[in-house]
Amino acid sequence: MEPDMMERAHKGSALTVESAGYTSLLAGATGLIGRALLKQLIADSSISKITVLSRRPVAMEGLGRPSELAKVEVIVASLDDMALALEQVKADMVFCTLGTTIKIAKTKEAFRKVDYEYPLSLALFAERTDAALFSVVTAMGASTDSAFFYSRVKGELQEQLVKLSIPHIQVFQPSLLLGERSEARPGEALGAWVSKGLQYAMVGPLRKYRAIKGEAVAFAMRLAAFQALGAATSAEGGSAAAIQYYPSDKIAELAVHTTG
Repeated sequence: MEPDMMERAHKGSALTVESAGYTSLLAGATGLIGRALLKQLIADSSISKITVLSRRPVAMEGLGRPSELAKVEVIVASLDDMALALEQVKADMVFCTLGTTIKIAKTKEAFRKVDYEYPLSLALFAERTDAALFSVVTAMGASTDSAFFYSRVKGELQEQLVKLSIPHIQVFQPSLLLGERSEARPGEALGAWVSKGLQYAMVGPLRKYRAIKGEAVAFAMRLAAFQALGAATSAEGGSAAAIQYYPSDKIAELAVHTTG
């Protein structure tokens, strides 16, 4: 999606929050989706402050103008010490784009820590500090009944999120991701290349299997968050379901043709 198209889509969502100055917390800002989301949040005038929790320094070059970057605070800390690192932090919206692979993590235990324990700890932080929204990336096929460890861990996280008392929980389940990563993932890159070649054959029920750009997922996360909070502030009675799932085809619909 071109920048002006993204801006029109944002304005077209009937948001009335520009004067509200939402605050946000993002974990996973050095990854494919997280970096794209950080850039979009920085450019968004509806966001007054962005706290980034990262295990390593975050390169800010190319993410915004100096005046925009002034609203970003980066906390570099071990995610094992998340509670202490976030002791003075509060945010309206909490975004989690953490994720790895077993090959990179080396062991199942290390993978589970990154893809289950840390995201759940972040969700518990959101609940404890009365955040209005928790948004997280899991994966297509996430299920506790899956035969695959990767998908099963993601499903276990989703199962725990249902138990939390957060006004809005949004779970994004993308297919294979397109975009440049900071670390090499040959298997995923090959799968995305094959999937992209079959894009136009994937219609109807197969549409959710199309590869999708990381920046499209980021845009959908941001837009869905504003839609949820905007609806919450304008609703006179009742509220939407506490948890919403966004499979890859729904993400693409939100992002408006960003899956090229």
